[in-house]
Amino acid sequence: KPYWKRLGNYQPSMEPLAQLCCSILQEPNPQTKARLALAFSNQPILVDHQSASRTAQAIPATPARPASMQMVAPGNAPKRKWGSETGRLALLHAIAHIEVNAMDLAFDMLARFAFCAPISPDWSTEFCQDWLRVGQEEAKHFLLLSDLMQERGMDYGDLAVHGGMWDAATATSDRVDARLAIAPMVLEARGLDVTPPMIARLKTAKDQEAAKVLQIIYDEEIGHVAIGVKWFERVCASFGLEPEIHFRQLVAERFTSTLRPPFNTKARDQAGLVKSYYAKS
Repeated sequence: KPYWKRLGNYQPSMEPLAQLCCSILQEPNPQTKARLALAFSNQPILVDHQSASRTAQAIPATPARPASMQMVAPGNAPKRKWGSETGRLALLHAIAHIEVNAMDLAFDMLARFAFCAPISPDWSTEFCQDWLRVGQEEAKHFLLLSDLMQERGMDYGDLAVHGGMWDAATATSDRVDARLAIAPMVLEARGLDVTPPMIARLKTAKDQEAAKVLQIIYDEEIGHVAIGVKWFERVCASFGLEPEIHFRQLVAERFTSTLRPPFNTKARDQAGLVKSYYAKS
């Protein structure tokens, strides 16, 4: 069944949002993790700052993963050979793993930063609404990919994956400005660069189903980058910092690689991530 028909009558408890975030991060089963995220859709956001400060102590350094998941170094993950069904399944599996990490990044953002300076109490509800939306859309993306893989005889976890994406979360766990700069404005923005060529190659391979799923992901990721830029610029304003200069400084300090072209300037501009942020002068 598609993801929206698999939710059933599941009802989450009316616990504060910070506790919900931790329950998602601590859930090893990715299907259940996504279900927890999506089932909160129609529940009011409860911003309990006192509970949130206690919950912050329970945020896991690394989100739970299935015990059977094989983790390898980044260079040892399965290769993606576009010409075969097996290769395209490896691609879908790799993207599904990115979406699981992106879902966890959104809920880690909420649990870790929504209730502490410089996110003021006046901003908390809006910050929560934005990142809850991101987390739920990432959950939807994972389930769309998972459904497609299952139709083709593969489950998420059948192939080895690497934990490189969470290294960026670990490197930015202490500061919201760093997390905003690296997670949405570098990692998700990179997705805007690489996804259109993937869609084109899938269409060339006559894999219209996979191309359609990646198009949904691409369209919504523009909004995720926009949310990252919005909150990064707000935080910079609260500190009296020039956003573009501060962004480049954080990337130099906290990102282990470099920002590599080609850049999808049209999608980046649409998200508010203008060229002066990332292009060399």
